Amino acid sequence: MSTPHPLLLVDDDAAFRKVYGGLLREAGYAVVEAADRPSARAAIDARDFPLVLLDLMLPPDGSVSAGLEGLAALLSAKPGTKVIVVSGAGDTRHTLEAVRLGAYDFLTKPVDPDVLLVVVQRALARVQLERQVETLRSSLTRAAGGVSLVGQSESFLAATALAERVAASELPVLVTGENGTGKELLARAVHLKSRRHDGPFVPINCGALPESLLESALFGHVKGSFTGATKDHRGLFAEADGGTLFLDELGDMSPSLQVKVLRALESGDILPVGADRPVQVDVRLISATHRDLGRMLQEGAFREDLFWRVKGVEIRLPPLRERPADLPLLAKHFLNQCAHLCPDGRARLLSDAVAEALLAHAWPGNLRELRHEMQRATVLAGERREIQPEDLSFTGSERLRPSSTPGATTLAQKVEALERREIEEALRRLNGNRTHTAEALGLSRQGLLKKLERFGLT
Repeated sequence: MSTPHPLLLVDDDAAFRKVYGGLLREAGYAVVEAADRPSARAAIDARDFPLVLLDLMLPPDGSVSAGLEGLAALLSAKPGTKVIVVSGAGDTRHTLEAVRLGAYDFLTKPVDPDVLLVVVQRALARVQLERQVETLRSSLTRAAGGVSLVGQSESFLAATALAERVAASELPVLVTGENGTGKELLARAVHLKSRRHDGPFVPINCGALPESLLESALFGHVKGSFTGATKDHRGLFAEADGGTLFLDELGDMSPSLQVKVLRALESGDILPVGADRPVQVDVRLISATHRDLGRMLQEGAFREDLFWRVKGVEIRLPPLRERPADLPLLAKHFLNQCAHLCPDGRARLLSDAVAEALLAHAWPGNLRELRHEMQRATVLAGERREIQPEDLSFTGSERLRPSSTPGATTLAQKVEALERREIEEALRRLNGNRTHTAEALGLSRQGLLKKLERFGLT
């Protein structure tokens, strides 16, 4: 039997706590109650609550301003906790301020019981998803020398959550996405979460070698099989035995070599170049490509049987231009990694002007380009505490996006404007097909419909 989720219900109204606390307990939650700020702080210090239902107007002073200060302090001390503000002070100004501070949702009394249960369920699902992603990120950081998967946008979280679910299986995985989106990092994460995590992770870029050398690199060769083969070579399939073989840029592989790879995957046998007997191997395959394999299939450039063999589960990593909400987070992450380049050893900060420039840029190089820009800006900033637009290589270039929607002044508004524009462009590109648009943006269909309603695009 699973342990019930612990929730903290903070409200000075005893009747409210009795009714709604009972409702939540009947729904299977472990509810802890607090009637004022001191008792709420004591409960939070003593226990990890994934979710807090918080009244803004609490003793001892009962003011909304003090309640908002308490909300900000809670979110700062417990960034992984979701807070649902439940209050009678339900005017728009208080609602917007609570959400701006980071509240998950704002419900006005009297609260519809069904609405409360749905919001609580969604908030806890979000907490669970974020914790799974953090676990995946931590595993990857250990394996990739401190380079980690960072993000909180819906499309990114959907990709990492799918990686988490498929990792424990033996299904082949196909990671798709533009160059620089972190496909190899995600492949390593899947390997680390799999039952093969103690085995080798062996990567190779199929587009980096000519066909003759790639065949030898994959399958190995025996001494004397060709000019220069002065000794036996095992090959990467054999090196990955008991672990994971990662074929990066699979779409660059020639059709003749595709046949040999398919045979190896189907039989588990590989035949080194020049050998007269096969070698048995046990590998899990993860592939990646920036190409459209479906289109290559139609054009006859990629074998259909190999396509279905490698596409056990497809995980699409969205390009950076589809993740505007992640840009400030990623930029700060890379700036923190560059702290050793600073004279004082302290990571540089983003100025508001730089944050706006990051949102306006198209990022054709994705994460690689962003990391390079933050390294460059850190060095050029010198003694300055904040990096400025002149520290960026692309400021004023023709690759910038169109300016943000007129009237968008805050960073959040500009992020929302970019998100709306991406959805509009995808809808136009896909002739208004919502299912295909949701897939292209890495959203669920329901998630897309919510955004269409929020942006008035219905």
